[in-house]
Amino acid sequence: MQEMFSLAGKIALVTGASRGLGLAMARALAEAGATLVLNGRVAETLAPRVDEFAAAGLTASAEAFDVADETAACAAVARIAETHGRIDILLNNAGIVSRHPTGELETAEWQRVIDVNLTACFVLAREAGRVMPTGGRIINLASVMSLLGRARTPAYVASKHALAGLTRAMADEMGPRGITVNAICPGYFRTDITAELQDDPNFSAYVAQRTPVGRWGEPEELAGAAVFLASPAAGYVNGHLLVVDGGLTATF
Repeated sequence: MQEMFSLAGKIALVTGASRGLGLAMARALAEAGATLVLNGRVAETLAPRVDEFAAAGLTASAEAFDVADETAACAAVARIAETHGRIDILLNNAGIVSRHPTGELETAEWQRVIDVNLTACFVLAREAGRVMPTGGRIINLASVMSLLGRARTPAYVASKHALAGLTRAMADEMGPRGITVNAICPGYFRTDITAELQDDPNFSAYVAQRTPVGRWGEPEELAGAAVFLASPAAGYVNGHLLVVDGGLTATF
């Protein structure tokens, strides 16, 4: 059974891997045996992470690029494939949130969220799929907002709903080639992107009350879902939205 969850010999690209959920999941994939390529926008923030991985006996390198820059993203995938011969696992984790009521949300800000949270995932999946000659795993980081709605985040909610649909469409198309496409839907986790919400005592208390396990999630608690979906154990899991939310979406 241990071999079913082994990622030994696999090449994995994780976007937005310099911190938060991306870093936690990237570390878990590396601990399961994968060779990691860590992505972020700024090379200087990735270098210490590569050093941390090396100090822990894990193998990682850095590819700094903006996922919303199609030219840069395509070039990065080509470089990784040239260096390693292929990509086995793509984890589309990079994402942003914009908190504005619909009436105050400018079109440019809407487009920025869509570009990062949705279009970048499509581009990277398309390019990575081309260098997965014997099959592979594509994992999109969706959200409980792929299933629910919330005021003041219309662009984020729309992007995550669309990402769920994209995941299923690609699963249907890529499955015959041995590439599974799934999504992880996290609930409320303690990360930099949710710092504003954590600092609001009323909202933080609401999350704890609304979530059956009674608390926010910690980034490391997403690691198992990432390893599972990337591993041979999930070979027959395709087009699935794996919700990791402490039970939030299961309750009224």
